[in-house]
Amino acid sequence: MSYQALYRVWRPRKFSDVAGQTHITRTLQNAIAQQKFSHAYIFSGPRGTGKTSAAKIFAKAINCEHAPVEEPCNECAACRGIQDGSISDVIEIDAASNTSVDDIREIRENVKYASTAVPYKVYIIDEVHMISNNAFNALLKTLEEPPKHVVFILATTEPHKIPLTILSRCQRFDFKPISNEAIVNRMHTIIAAEKIDASEDALDAIALAAEGGMRDALSILDQAISYSEDSVQLDDVLAVTGGVSQGVMTTMVSAMYDQNIQEALQLLDKMIQNGKDPGRFVYDMIYFMRDLLLFKSAPNLDGLLERARANDEFRELAEKLSNKWVEQAIIQLNQCQQEMKWTNSPKIFIEIAILSLTNRVQDSPQTESNVDSDAVIQLTQKLERLEKELKQIKQNPQAISGAGQATPEKRRPARTSKNSFKIPIERIREVLGQAEKPALKQVQSAWPNFLAKLKGTNAPAHATIQDSKPAAASDQAVVVAFRYEIHCSLFLEHQSTVESILTTVIGKNITIIPIPDKDWKELRADYLQKQENNPSEKSAEKTDPLVDEAKKLFGDDLVEIHD
Repeated sequence: MSYQALYRVWRPRKFSDVAGQTHITRTLQNAIAQQKFSHAYIFSGPRGTGKTSAAKIFAKAINCEHAPVEEPCNECAACRGIQDGSISDVIEIDAASNTSVDDIREIRENVKYASTAVPYKVYIIDEVHMISNNAFNALLKTLEEPPKHVVFILATTEPHKIPLTILSRCQRFDFKPISNEAIVNRMHTIIAAEKIDASEDALDAIALAAEGGMRDALSILDQAISYSEDSVQLDDVLAVTGGVSQGVMTTMVSAMYDQNIQEALQLLDKMIQNGKDPGRFVYDMIYFMRDLLLFKSAPNLDGLLERARANDEFRELAEKLSNKWVEQAIIQLNQCQQEMKWTNSPKIFIEIAILSLTNRVQDSPQTESNVDSDAVIQLTQKLERLEKELKQIKQNPQAISGAGQATPEKRRPARTSKNSFKIPIERIREVLGQAEKPALKQVQSAWPNFLAKLKGTNAPAHATIQDSKPAAASDQAVVVAFRYEIHCSLFLEHQSTVESILTTVIGKNITIIPIPDKDWKELRADYLQKQENNPSEKSAEKTDPLVDEAKKLFGDDLVEIHD
């Protein structure tokens, strides 16, 4: 096989090739040039940030025939031998497969022998945190008092797993995630040398997807080159990474803020159908929201944006959104991301998050004043209309009574929603017939504790019932009004779990009967109307005469009862 992956071909050979780690390379170069380098180092940091590459460059620099030098010449026999692995004095060890005490004892036996081909024997131990504690103890004495011709370089992605006794005997260098700008600059050098055509948007998308790793960036670039035809474009990168373009995220956020549920859900469904990763979508959305909030707070710091480019559409969206809404969106999406880890149906949780954000009332000052003004006008008009109707009833009570008797009661059939949820009307009527206010108050007082316990026990079940409230209760059942119709269907999949948790909190067996909130209001109004026409039957709720009179004057939807 003649082809080599880009990350292998373009592995750094000089300190100047190591992207984004100037704070480390400069320190090492000065130490080598002044012949003041240490006998043991720890290189820690995320994957693909240049730890083992820097270790190999360090080994070449101290053994170069022109030493002391700041950069290896890569032309002498020592440099070329270390580069191709033919010099046995530079030993690379994979600690993941050499974790035992015997492996470390072999190193201890070999370090005492002088190097054969170059001045210094260098041990590069990769993923050193995988070594067992006993093996670390065996290495301890060698690290403390090594021979003068030996240098240890320990590379790891998890430095917290290395014993403090080892850390204290080494110089530690922390490799940081490489900035997007540094990754893009390095890729420009590579595509120019390889004569590859790639758009700037495509390189930016690769840098975003790499998340600070140069090796990951070159692997994605390799994939995009294979996927594309003549030139690497943004769509090619999104196709191989499963990412979503900024234009789609802008449209999605705008639809949610404008409370356009249909467009938001259609966009999500289209992305999932096109093979986009749901987890990646939520991850990108969180960072996109972060960029929006950062840009709104400090527009001049657009260089700190991680998932967005400050184009005209992005600027318009930032002006449109309120800070509080964006903050709430980040919190909601982060919660969605956590809950998606424990489910086989991630799309459901994304839909719930989108519905919650879409139905959230906007909180900008202008919107609040408009809503308040409109509400006052509507309530005033309704109050005037109700006063006129009340006056007509007092003037001609017989006509109203006759009209009420002439209209036969219409039995409301069980409704079937698009999610195949049938509202159990008769069961709810039975609960209303047996409803008692103490029973409802008992459930309402225990509801917050019940939700908290359910979330800790079963997060998917909690997600289906978190936007709901107890509406009526008897001794054996409780009617729960759900904010969204889809939640009623999803709740049925977890009903036994939810009811068992509620039973433990309340202390008695109780059945939960779900109903969408809008249907509950209609059903309750029908039931109360029936009770008024048939005063001999038991009322659904035992109310105060003063409350009844207030409802007659102003209507059920305007009267709020506080115990």
